[in-house]
Order: sequence, then C-alpha cells, then structure tokens
Amino acid sequence: MTPDTPAPAPTLADLEQRATAHRDRPAYGHDALITCDRLVRVFTTDGVEVQALQGLDLLVRNGELMALVGASGSGKSTLMNILAGLDEPTAGAAKVAGYDLLAMGSKERLRYRREAVGFVWQQTARNLLPYLTAAQNVALPMQLRGRTRRSAKAERATQLLTMLGVADCHDRRPQQMSGGQQQRVAIAVALANEPKVLLADEPTGELDSHTGEQIFAAFRTANEELGTTVVIVTHDQTVASEVRRTVAIRDGRTSTEVLRHRHVDETTGQESLVSREYAMLDRAGRLQLPAEYTESLGMRDRVLLELEEDHIQIRPDDQDR
Repeated sequence: MTPDTPAPAPTLADLEQRATAHRDRPAYGHDALITCDRLVRVFTTDGVEVQALQGLDLLVRNGELMALVGASGSGKSTLMNILAGLDEPTAGAAKVAGYDLLAMGSKERLRYRREAVGFVWQQTARNLLPYLTAAQNVALPMQLRGRTRRSAKAERATQLLTMLGVADCHDRRPQQMSGGQQQRVAIAVALANEPKVLLADEPTGELDSHTGEQIFAAFRTANEELGTTVVIVTHDQTVASEVRRTVAIRDGRTSTEVLRHRHVDETTGQESLVSREYAMLDRAGRLQLPAEYTESLGMRDRVLLELEEDHIQIRPDDQDR
C-alpha cells in the first residue's frame, strides 16, 4: 500500500470488535473526583419549564486546577450550585469526592457543604461576616464542624492567612480590608475544613486586573501547596488562559475543552505555552462543533459522516448542491 492509498474502511467484524472493547472499559468517571453524567436541571417558573442543564457530562481529576467558561445563561453557575450542594439536579448522576449529590439527605448535604467542598462567591461582601475579624471568619467553619480544638483552629487560621499573603489582616474586619484582601481571606475560609474541592463563581468579577491576578495566584497556591482541586467559573480570559484546562459550556452542555502544556524546544531551549482545543463528545454521542467552523463550511440541519480507519470525516450535506 502506497502512502497515497486510502486506508480500507472498517469491516463489520472490526466495528463489532471495537464495540466489545468499548463495553469492557471501566465505568465512566471511575477514577474522577467529580463526575457529572448526563446531568439535567429543569426550572419551572409560572408554568414554563427552562432546561438550564441538558445532559451535561464532566469529569474532574483529583488535584486539577481548571476553569469553566460560557456565555450568560449557558448553565455554568447552575452547575456550580449543584456541585456546591446548594441546588439539586433534576436527573442524571453527579458525584463529588464519594458523595452522591442526588441521593443525599438534608443532614448529609449539610455535612458535604461543611467538609467536602469550599465555595467562594463573586461578591466580596457575601463571603465574610462583617462583625468578625479575618482569623475569626476562618475559624468559624471549623467551629461549626465541631471537631477541632480552639488552639488548632487559631493555628490553622494563621497558617492559611499567611499562605495566601494576608497575614496582616489577621485582626481586621472586612471593612478594614481591600476587595482583594477580602477575597483572599474568603479563600482561606473556604479552605478551613480541608475540603477536597474548592469552587469559585466569578471570584475576580468585582476586581481590577492586577488584583484579579493576585486572587488567581491564591487559588494556584491552594492547588499546589495543599493539593486541593480547584474549579473556577470565570469570564476573565486572563484567568481562563492561566489554567491547564478550560472547559466551555454552551446551551447546558460541555462543548469544547482547551488543554495547555509547557513545551521546551530541544534546539533553542526556549519554553512556550502550547494550547489545543477539543470538541467534547458527550455520553449520548452528541458533539457540539464550534459555530465558526460550521458557518465557514455552510453546515446546517444535517452533515455527512464517513468512518475511516482511524477517524471520522464530517462534511457538509451535498444533496442540495
């Protein structure tokens, strides 16, 4: 076979063998810290149903630092509220750190919010109690959990505030801090009970770009020094481009994913950041192609699929041409 000779199309036996191999794979999300499998969330307002999540699939590995992006109304904040235990999905499956988010009762949900996840809101004033100092705010989640000695709570509060660069705010109340300081203290509060996952919904939304960089540095510190898995919802492209993995949500489903890694040129020794974008194939076999791709080729309504030896070709429908 010459290099220009096309590979033969797979036979029926080839397809059956591949299907058997697929069935023998481990269960979806078996090694993930966060697993969302065909997740659905429906809201009903004045008798009208709105699907905020439409069969969303997402896997997050232990120790990841990643960003979720998407237009307003795409479903990303709904997803974050479900992962935080603040909302319940309508259907599908969602598991975080061994907790089944669809099967939890009220007591287990409260325990989940106190121990398994930490949450940072966009509004700086919403994260901290105004009448407590920074150290007291950080100690409060440990006090509510009820398993930590007083000296240990004080020691951990000091440790977290120092690690995040706000040790000088130890005895200050929120109104005595800048917005950036308040958000870093809020991250310390979210980390107080050593959660497996730290969630943040637009944490730099009310801050200038320089302060936003400091907040992102605090998340990176938590991820690298404590090993905490961090998921950030953001519109800030600077933050989104700084993480190794960015997942885009569109119309209630994950649509594309950008993976980044550092590459060192063997000849020059220069380091560069390499990014690659992928379309997401969900559990139902649905694929959201980027709009700029489909528009440039005039794809709509239906497309022509051709299965090759090692890839699938997607072409515009040629019946009307």
